[in-house]
Amino acid sequence: MIKFDKLWITMDKKGVSTYQLREQCGIDSKTIRRLRANDNIETKTLNKLCAALDCKLDDIAEYIDENGIIV
Repeated sequence: MIKFDKLWITMDKKGVSTYQLREQCGIDSKTIRRLRANDNIETKTLNKLCAALDCKLDDIAEYIDENGIIV
């Protein structure tokens, strides 16, 4: 499972709100809800997030296996 818990930490560190993601980066509220629920999102959304936050993919997402271990 891909989890986006690190996204919220990175956003907080960089002072970026979900409002800013919606208004400045073109990420809609439906996608924000999907990120909060750790649902599937498109790779273009990951690209937008990394560009907006000036970060790497592993700063916003992590893979956790079926045993709950971060891989």
